[in-house]
Amino acid sequence: MIHMSVDDVARATGAEVLLPGSVDVAGEVVIDSRLAAPGGLFVAFAGERVDGNAYLGAAARLGAAAVVASAEPAPEALAEARECGCAVLRAEGDDCEEFLLRLARAWREAHPDWLVVAVTGSVGKTTTKEMLAAAFGSQRRCHATRGNLNNLIGGPLTVLSAPDDTEVLVCELGMNHPHEIERLAAACQPALAAITNVGTSHIGILGSRENIARAKAEIVSGMRALGELPRTLALTSSCDYTPFIEEGFARPAGVEVVRVGAAPADAVRAESVSLDDEGRPTARVLCSDGWSREVTLSVPGRAAVDDLLLAVALVWRAGLDRDAALDAVAAMTATSMRLDVREAPCGARVIDDSYNAAPASMASSLDVLAQMACPGRRVAVLGEMGELGGEAVRLHGYVGAYAAAKGVDLLVLIGGELADAMAEAARTMGLSEDRVERLATVEDAVRVIAPVLGAGDLVLVKASRAAGLDGFVRGVLQR
Repeated sequence: MIHMSVDDVARATGAEVLLPGSVDVAGEVVIDSRLAAPGGLFVAFAGERVDGNAYLGAAARLGAAAVVASAEPAPEALAEARECGCAVLRAEGDDCEEFLLRLARAWREAHPDWLVVAVTGSVGKTTTKEMLAAAFGSQRRCHATRGNLNNLIGGPLTVLSAPDDTEVLVCELGMNHPHEIERLAAACQPALAAITNVGTSHIGILGSRENIARAKAEIVSGMRALGELPRTLALTSSCDYTPFIEEGFARPAGVEVVRVGAAPADAVRAESVSLDDEGRPTARVLCSDGWSREVTLSVPGRAAVDDLLLAVALVWRAGLDRDAALDAVAAMTATSMRLDVREAPCGARVIDDSYNAAPASMASSLDVLAQMACPGRRVAVLGEMGELGGEAVRLHGYVGAYAAAKGVDLLVLIGGELADAMAEAARTMGLSEDRVERLATVEDAVRVIAPVLGAGDLVLVKASRAAGLDGFVRGVLQR
C-alpha cells in the first residue's frame, strides 16, 4: 500500500486536483470501485463495457481517500466526494494507464532499498516468476506479481501493492506492443532481471522474432543497481537471440550478463536431466564456483529446468543461500491452469495448461504429454493461439504436425480455420482420420469427448486464454 499526500500524488503523476480531500492516501490502489477501502485510492478506467467514472461516488462512500477520474466527473460524483472528504483528481490526458505507471515509479523511487527482480520472455515467465518468488521468499520478505497481472495496469499495481516490510519485489513483465516492457521496467527499476526466451508470441503485432527480441530487451533500459549489487541480466544460452540481446542491448548499457543452460561455459547449468512417470524433472544444477545440487521439481516438463536455472542465477547473484532457494522451489505446486495435473471422476488425468499458448509452449506441453506415464490413451485437446498475424496458419500447422509426430492417440482440435490448419498438418504427418476430432466449440468438446474419457487416459488441454478451454477442463472434472 502507498502512503502519500494528495498533492504528492498529483506532483508524481501530473494529475489535476479537482477537489482536495481531508486525509492523505494510506491504503491500496484499486481499479475496481468495489474494492475501494478506507484510505485507499480508486483509479477510474473507462473500459469498453464498464466506465469506472460512473463509480467515483461509490468509491468515496466506501472510504477512499482519493479517486482519479479519466473524464470530467459528474456533478453528483463531486458532491458525494466532497461530503465524504474524498479528494478527486483527473489523470493527465485522461490516461489512467500512464497515471498508474508514474505513481508506481514514484513509489518505487521512494524505496531505494528494495531489491527488485523482473522477468519477461515469450514462454515460461510466469513459472519463472513463481520460482523467483519462492526462492527469494525463502530468505527475504518477498512480494510478487499476482497471477499473471503483468501488463501496463497489473505491473504498476504490483509495485503499489507491496507491503510496508517488503525486501524483495518480483515483477513479471508482459507485453503486446513495442515500448511496453520499457515503460514497465521504468516503473519497477529492477537490479536483477531474466529473459526466458524469444518465441513467436505476438508476432502478428510485432512482425518478426527480431522485433520480439528487441521488445524483450527493453527490460535493460529500466534497470538500476542496488548498492554494490550491479545490474545483472540472466539469459538462456539455448535461445538463438541471446547473443543479439547480450551484445546489442545489455553490454552497451553496462548490464552484466549471466548465461544459463546446458553448455559447459554457462555460469549455471543443468546436467543429467530426467523425467519421472509424472513428467517431473530431476536435474543436477551446477554453478561455475563449484556449487552443485540435485533437485526434483513438482512442476512437470523439461522446460521448467531452464526456468529454475534462471532463478538460481539471480539468487546466486544476490548472495543468497542456493540450497534454501532450491528447497523452496522444489516444494512449489503447479500454477492454476499451467501444467496442473488433476484427476477426473472418470479416472482420467487432465493436464490443465489452458491459461495461454504459443507455438513453443504448445510443443513443450506436448512433450510433457508424451513423457508422462500413461496406461490408457494420450489425448491432446488443443485450441487456437492468438496474436500470430500472417504467420497464424503456418504456425498452427507446425503445432498439428508436432502433435502427430508425438504419436498422440487422439487429437481434439477446437475452433475454426486455425484448428483446420492443425488438423490438416496432423493428417499430412500421418495421423489417421480416426485419431483426429474437429469440433467448433468448447461445449461441443465437452459433449463429445468428455463421455469417452476413462481410467488411465492422460489428457492435455491447451490453447490461448481467449479459446476458453478451461471450460472443457471444468466439464471433464464435473462429470
